[in-house]
Parts: sequence; C-alpha cells; structure tokens
Amino acid sequence: MSEIARKAVILLSGGLDSATALAMASAAGFECFALSFRYGQRHSVELDCAQRLAKAMGAREHHIVDFDLRHFGGSALTSDVEVPKGRTMDDMDYMSADIPITYVPARNTVFLSFGLAWAEVLESFDIFIGVNALDYSGYPDCRPEYIAAFQTMANLATRSGVEGRGALTIHTPLIELTKGEIIGKGVDLGVDYAMTSSCYDPDPHGRPCGQCDSCLLRKKGFAEAGLPDPLYVKFGMGE
Repeated sequence: MSEIARKAVILLSGGLDSATALAMASAAGFECFALSFRYGQRHSVELDCAQRLAKAMGAREHHIVDFDLRHFGGSALTSDVEVPKGRTMDDMDYMSADIPITYVPARNTVFLSFGLAWAEVLESFDIFIGVNALDYSGYPDCRPEYIAAFQTMANLATRSGVEGRGALTIHTPLIELTKGEIIGKGVDLGVDYAMTSSCYDPDPHGRPCGQCDSCLLRKKGFAEAGLPDPLYVKFGMGE
C-alpha cells in the first residue's frame, strides 16, 4: 500500500519565489493546497499567474482569499504612492539598508494566519512560504527570526498544538538562497518562469516595468543563473 502524501498549504503569490516553493513542496512529496490573496494590491496580474501556476503545477486545490489592505494604506502596493523605479544594479545596498515603501505592513503575518487556518481544517502540519533573507527588499517579515516566532505562536494557538497531535512547521526552502540559486532549483524542477510575475507595476498585459526593485532583483537572479528570463522572451523585451 502506498504511503498517503502529507498535505501542505503553499502561499502562492504568482511570483518567481512562491512558484519555486510550490515546486519544491511537490518534489518533496507533499499534496499541495495553494493559497493566494486579493488584498487590495495595485494590480491583478500576479493573481492571474497564481491561478495558471496552481493548475499547471498540479495543486490539489487553489483558493484566493479577498480582503482589502487599502483601507489602511501605508505602502506603495496598497495606496496611490508611486512605486520607486530607476535604481541601478550597481547600487544594491539600499535593498536592506532601509525598509522600502513597497513593504506592506503585517502582510506576511496576515497571509500566514490564513494559511494556518486552512492547515488546521485540512489537518495539515506544513505551510510553505517563499520568503528569502538574501536577495530581498529588506522586508522585516522575510527574516528567519520572524518565521521562527510565527511558528512558535502557531503551535500555541492551534487545537492540534494544544492537544499534542502534531507540531506545525513553517517551511522556508528559499530563505538562505540567492535569487540565482532559486532560479536554478526551479529550472531543475521544471518551473516555467514565463508564467510568473515579479513586477510591482506591470502593464495590464503583464509586461514588467523592468525598473522597480523587484524587477531588478529578478534580473540579477537570471544573470547569476546564466539564463534568459523567459518572461522577457515572451514579451520580446531586452534585459
């Protein structure tokens, strides 16, 4: 009799990192339940990507949860503040020197809380999130100490944790990888990065701006991996 696959909730934004995390969870033998969020972000391109990725990569279920962080604002992604653009690849220190205006207050805490709720219903003890502490934009909720603290809290807050039926693990398979290493692993696992979107401010067709911080990090990653970005190839864009 074959072993029943363990269920895992995968936070799937539609971006490069979360797609890779989904592929890694699947390769590790988990039955994947993808979870995305329509939270008032400035565009829906990433959610369109998430839907296509979940289907193409064999997620058992995919849900999009609706709530609106634009009520609070505080970020260029959830208000009318312009997304910073035009910084250069030669000046990457700013990425971690200050918390940028594209940080959405408490976003990963909210996302993980929804993931925790679904995991409890599924009787799953595993949540995957594609956070990264090396090539990232300086967000405080992408750090290992934050993930460890949330995991501790989760095991205090759930029925299974209190009753001793199992401990929940927050998996962060990308957290110590460079963007180039992430892309390399994803390519090895068959991730089609042309189906992903990383841009903070794409056009309505999904064409990346090529100038925001997230686009710069994506370009850096593909350059390190020695590969063309299939999204740029798809749109006939030079890098």
